[in-house]
Amino acid sequence: MVKESTSETKNLNVIQESESLIEFPAVTSPVPSFEQVMMTSSHSQLTMPQVFAIAAYSKGFACSAGPGRVLLFEKMEEKDFYRESREIRIPVDPQSSDPSQSDKQDVVCMCFSPSEETLIASTSKNQLYSITMSLTEISKGEPAHFEYLLYPLHSASITGLATCIRKPLIATCSLDRSVRIWNYESNTLELFKEYQEEAYTISLHPSGHFVVVGFADKLRLMNLLIDDIRSFKEYSVRGCRECSFSNGGHLFAAVNGNVIHIFTTTSLENISNLKGHTGKIRSIVWNADDSKLISCGTDGAVYEWNLSTGKRETECVLKSCSYNSVTISPDAKIIFAVGSDQTLKEIADSSVLRETSAFDVTYTAIAISHSGRMIFVGTSLGTIRAMKYPLPLQKEFNEYQAHAGPVTKVLLTFDDQFLLTAAEDGCLFTWKVFDKDGRGIKREREVGFAEEVLVTKTDMEEKAQVMLELKTRVEELKMENEYQLRLKDMNYSEKIKELTDKFIQEMESLKTKNQVLRTEKDKQDVLHRERVDDLLEKQSRELQDLECCNNQKLLLEYEKYQELQLKSQRMQEEYEKQLRDNDETRSQALEELTEFYEAKLQEKTTLLEEAQEDVRQQLREFEETKKQIEEDEDREIQDIKTKYEKKLRDEKESNLRLKGETGIMRKKFSSLQKEIEERTNDIESLKGEQVKLQGVIKSLEKDILSLKREIQERDETIQDKEKRIYDLKKKNQELEKFKFVLDYKIKELKKQIEPRENEIKVMKEQIQEMEAELERFHKQNTQLELHIAELWQKLKATDQEMRRERQKERDLEALVRRFKTDLHNCVAYIQEPRLLKEKVRGLFEKYVQRADMVEIAGLNMDLQQEYARQREHLERNLATLKKKVVKETELHRTDYVRIMQENVSLIKEINELRRELKFTRSQVYDLEAALKLTKKIRPQDVQETVTSEDIPGIAATVRLNEQEETGRIIEMQRLEIQRLRDQIQEQDQVPGFHSLSGTRLPSLVESEVDSEVQTQ
Repeated sequence: MVKESTSETKNLNVIQESESLIEFPAVTSPVPSFEQVMMTSSHSQLTMPQVFAIAAYSKGFACSAGPGRVLLFEKMEEKDFYRESREIRIPVDPQSSDPSQSDKQDVVCMCFSPSEETLIASTSKNQLYSITMSLTEISKGEPAHFEYLLYPLHSASITGLATCIRKPLIATCSLDRSVRIWNYESNTLELFKEYQEEAYTISLHPSGHFVVVGFADKLRLMNLLIDDIRSFKEYSVRGCRECSFSNGGHLFAAVNGNVIHIFTTTSLENISNLKGHTGKIRSIVWNADDSKLISCGTDGAVYEWNLSTGKRETECVLKSCSYNSVTISPDAKIIFAVGSDQTLKEIADSSVLRETSAFDVTYTAIAISHSGRMIFVGTSLGTIRAMKYPLPLQKEFNEYQAHAGPVTKVLLTFDDQFLLTAAEDGCLFTWKVFDKDGRGIKREREVGFAEEVLVTKTDMEEKAQVMLELKTRVEELKMENEYQLRLKDMNYSEKIKELTDKFIQEMESLKTKNQVLRTEKDKQDVLHRERVDDLLEKQSRELQDLECCNNQKLLLEYEKYQELQLKSQRMQEEYEKQLRDNDETRSQALEELTEFYEAKLQEKTTLLEEAQEDVRQQLREFEETKKQIEEDEDREIQDIKTKYEKKLRDEKESNLRLKGETGIMRKKFSSLQKEIEERTNDIESLKGEQVKLQGVIKSLEKDILSLKREIQERDETIQDKEKRIYDLKKKNQELEKFKFVLDYKIKELKKQIEPRENEIKVMKEQIQEMEAELERFHKQNTQLELHIAELWQKLKATDQEMRRERQKERDLEALVRRFKTDLHNCVAYIQEPRLLKEKVRGLFEKYVQRADMVEIAGLNMDLQQEYARQREHLERNLATLKKKVVKETELHRTDYVRIMQENVSLIKEINELRRELKFTRSQVYDLEAALKLTKKIRPQDVQETVTSEDIPGIAATVRLNEQEETGRIIEMQRLEIQRLRDQIQEQDQVPGFHSLSGTRLPSLVESEVDSEVQTQ
């Protein structure tokens, strides 16, 4: 957004002087933008943020307030003021190399959709953002964030543009240090990457898998992967401004100042350098069969290079013109060039065949269709011109306004269906090409666009490794979940007992509450009915009183109103009569005065005439007295004037007095009208009060209905609670049954505890032995794996050597065949010794010397390849060993942690079982003492005793026969031993399970074992 300095200072002064309706909050961005720093340096006294854009909508308006911020203001209901309702910010771009710069953009333009559902904003860095207004209303309290309207765009001039044959891709680079890959079929951004240096040029391989980019420091050859642009070769070509792949993709050219470097894509080597330009090269283009390269530069030269010889074939030099772009026709006969002389030149055989004027515009880029029938030109004004070939003499072309800056690149896709243009304004346009009739150009493709993408081997291996790790993790989680489920079952069985007690207590409390609520409900019903009856009676009385009062008041007011109407009519008639009389008297008085004064004037005029006659007759006699008479007359005239003026003033004062009286009468009339209006207002206010009372009555009726509804709802809740109580009773009965079953199981388990401890000791010893065996097997496996890996590498090396030997054998056989054929041809000249001598010498030069050179080169290549092979072999071994060490350490650590956790849980379970065993033995001893089945005395060492009152159901327990108990215990122990053996076999079969050496279960408490032996 460009502004003049004078208008800016005026706007600032207006802001300072005028009273603002909006109060802006302080800027909260941590780092100020460049525009903000410039404004603060020039206008330090200004503290409010700068507003670049404003947009109105139905609720208020939106305006930009500082970098990266938009504020929404809504109109207040009471006053003509606006208050801030919402803050919207530009989000940080995580894909950018400097994410903090994205929220420092100034919003320069905003627009609402017609439905006011979305707000679109454009920024100073050529980005488009959007936000839905419903989201701003939902997320209140926190600032909302914009989203890209489609995808991030270039923020600076586009310097490079390229397309390919096998894929619908467009590659662009810009001075904003980014490279972007677009899809012109789906109109999407496929890949995007930012770099530390500026990118000046870009070229896309015909296959669409590779790209060449010229940066400020280097020329990079990069792979287009599925989700990244990764460099695999760098060339020390600084400031490369132009580069281009050949149509076949086997070569690419790169410009360094005034030199063109030619590289191969197979060996990635520089095969030739084309020198000849004296100025900077601005454009290069390949012909259809890649045999020639055309270049143009600022030195006014257009050269055609032969790549087989590396020399110029044709040249056309015009030093007065600085060329911008060049292209060649599909048949490679005519070269088209545009430059600073505002013409389009056709060049053939080192001479300019024809020049076409650009009509006061400089052409900056040119492209020709693959059919050779259309030429497209970009201008310095940002327009695109489409013209037919052969070129017209007159101004016959179609011009399209597109860009806001000079066009930098123009390009056609391989099928001539799309025209691509880029300019200094950072915009990329795709144009659909049509013919005169509006039909699209259709070219049948033998093969569709390729869908293959590049993926590196390391990425695939990492994904496979992640899959394996996830599978092992899932298996571990399954084992942990099973163990946790067992623990939860134990916990839940204990919780069920607690819940049954709680439910019984809650049921009793709910019954008591229910009874209390019913009593309260009955009381409230009685009170409510009484209140409703009182309110209805009061309401009926007040209505009757109000109706009587209002009727009386209305009658009185109506009578007063009629009397006032009669009085006002009489007053109006009297005032009208008085006004008529005053008008008549005034008119009569004026007529009499005028007649009187006219008569006097006539008399005076007659007297003056007579005096004049006397003066004429007696001039000589009365010359001395003449002056005195004149003075006397003047005095008399003045006296008469004063008298008449006094009379006029009196008449005027009387008129004014009459006018004042009429005004007073009018005021009285208006005051009476006001009184009448006040009375009518009183009547209306009384009617309003009546309406309010009716509203109160209706609200009371609504309250009554709502109270009835509440009563119904409470009845329903009481019924629901009763149903719930009934369900809880059923659940309680089921839980009691479950409790009885669990008690029986607990008794059986307690009987099986004693022999199981001996089994646990035996199994622990077996487990330790098996862990030692597992360690030994694991070490053997690792050694075997290393041996197998070495054997595989040796086998690969022998395969490669065998392939090389076979290739050498094939080459020698081919050489022998060629030598035999040439020798057979020489035999034909056996009758001519001179020719025979020449042929034999040719055979010697052809086979003997070349074979020696081949053997020497082959030896050197074999040594280098063997060295590289050995180095790669050692590096691979080292990498595999490192990976194995890391994996084994992780597996050992996880297995160690898991085994320790299992050991701790098992020890806890053993201790709990021992406590329960002690408790059951004490119970059994007490029961036997109570039933007098045994007469033994309990040892004094045992201090834990349980009273007969704490044990429920002593009479119900019956001791089983000792033989049956021992038989049942033996069977249970056999089953447990079988289960443990199955678990050990499963652990042996699980891959990646390795036992840890030196990890043993902690020792059991020997004191408890001794005490148990003593009690037995």
